[in-house]
Amino acid sequence: MSQAPAAFQRPRAFSAPSRCAPWPIAAGLIAILVATPLLVVVSSLATPSFDIWAHLWHTYLLELVWNTLALIVGVGVGVLVLGIGLAWLVSMYRFPGCRLFEWLLILPMAIPAYVIGFVFLALFDFTGPVQTWWRGLFGPKVWFPDIGSYGGVVLVMTLVLYPYVYLLTRTALLEQSASVLEAARALGTREYGLCWRVILPLARPAIVAGLALALMEALADFGTVSIYSYSTFTVAIYRVWFGLFDRDAATELASLLLFFTLGLFILERVMRGRARFSQTEGSVRPVTPKRLSGWRAWAAAGACSLVVGVAFILPVGQLLVWMVKTLGGPEYDGRYPTFLLNTLTLAAVTALLAVGTALIMGYGLRLSHSRLVVLGVRLASMGYALPGSVIAVGVLVPLAALDRALGDILHRTLGISAGLLLTGSMVGLVFAYLVRFLAISIQTVEASLIKITPNMDMAARSLGTGSAGVLWRIHLPLLKGSLGCAAILVFVDVMKEMPATLLLRPFGYDTLAVRIWQLTSESFWEAAALPALTIVVGGILPVLVLIRRVRPLTHTSARMAEDMCQTPGSQ
Repeated sequence: MSQAPAAFQRPRAFSAPSRCAPWPIAAGLIAILVATPLLVVVSSLATPSFDIWAHLWHTYLLELVWNTLALIVGVGVGVLVLGIGLAWLVSMYRFPGCRLFEWLLILPMAIPAYVIGFVFLALFDFTGPVQTWWRGLFGPKVWFPDIGSYGGVVLVMTLVLYPYVYLLTRTALLEQSASVLEAARALGTREYGLCWRVILPLARPAIVAGLALALMEALADFGTVSIYSYSTFTVAIYRVWFGLFDRDAATELASLLLFFTLGLFILERVMRGRARFSQTEGSVRPVTPKRLSGWRAWAAAGACSLVVGVAFILPVGQLLVWMVKTLGGPEYDGRYPTFLLNTLTLAAVTALLAVGTALIMGYGLRLSHSRLVVLGVRLASMGYALPGSVIAVGVLVPLAALDRALGDILHRTLGISAGLLLTGSMVGLVFAYLVRFLAISIQTVEASLIKITPNMDMAARSLGTGSAGVLWRIHLPLLKGSLGCAAILVFVDVMKEMPATLLLRPFGYDTLAVRIWQLTSESFWEAAALPALTIVVGGILPVLVLIRRVRPLTHTSARMAEDMCQTPGSQ
């Protein structure tokens, strides 16, 4: 998770603790509630079922471990090569269309991996149009790569997840000072060595952070690996849950998947190392991009065009073709408005709850230095790094116990059967979403609160305004933009979420993501185009937010570089 810059340290807790105490207490209680699913999964390891583990060991546990490790390695190599390479091109060189590619290369983030996955499978599988054309051109026995294999899964996830590495690496490259390169050249470092020995080592923290985010997303994926029949822990949890109806075995698998996630946390810290990177100058003089010419310029533009074309234009274009073909035809599902309404309802409710909860927790942290509150909030923020299937298991266990307790109470007191009040309604699903995506809102709200000087709070308190009044009259007006941004990010992530929705949704309550999974499981590619394109359109919203935030840095660095090029004696 991102940490506060040194210039904006957390403000000291205010005096008058009796008036501020409710906020830290509320933040701590909410943190305990949100962290409960994580604690439930971890606690299952305290009382392991040896029969279940023995059965898993003799069946497919080793296959799951090997497939998951292979997926992490393959996707990790892919996103590093693609993300660093593209970030290096658009940051260090100028070529035709460079400014346009700076933000076009972010667009693949808008498409869920399972959407690109089923589009590629429909196009490049043995019965797809590409292979059919290929065999007609070169004969029926000509070789063609198998898109439905391990390589296809890695390719799909790499194309979707490389923007994590690209964005953070590009930002780090733009923040590098030209004086560092000048010093390296003065010491005899050649141009090739500047990349590997100077610039990339300085950008290592950003690269590792982007890699960790990409690998966590790959570890949490269910839709893509399910469509490609590639067995990982997320697929196994679903099959054990709904195929064998064995929630205990699902919990054991979820606990092991949790350890994979924690392993990524540890790996990130180890790869970052103990080195600290900081600029010593008051104002950083950015690196002047080198202008390419001739075939090199067009090769760079071609490489960027190829990635954008394959990762965004091709899948979106194919979805549009399918959508136009199915609208008004027999493939059109008349229940689409219902799926859309279900999705929007869940997303809106979760976004509002996440923003409100994050505001309470962030304000509680601002008013308190309690280590317990800080620890609780940090633990509650881990949900975003956990797969949805793990959270679903952790949510179901306590809610099922609570359902049974409520049923017994109502039966004894009123003589009625309550049914599944929590696990059979949207309560469990919304709670799982909140656990999964609360970290987005917390990080956004906390980062904005840190920038508000404590003097404003103390001035309002000296005039007799209570802590609630300070939050309502001072902080909320300043936080409107951040709260809106957090709400958009949570809203879109809920629209995309598949494994938690499949495991916890009420019977018959399908969303767009669930409908995509149902249709693609039966190879109804064209029918899945409309719900998939709806999610893609929604996914573009946070990408536009990212572009808006990244663009000022890019333009500022570019203007400074151009000014230096035009200044006499600057070369």
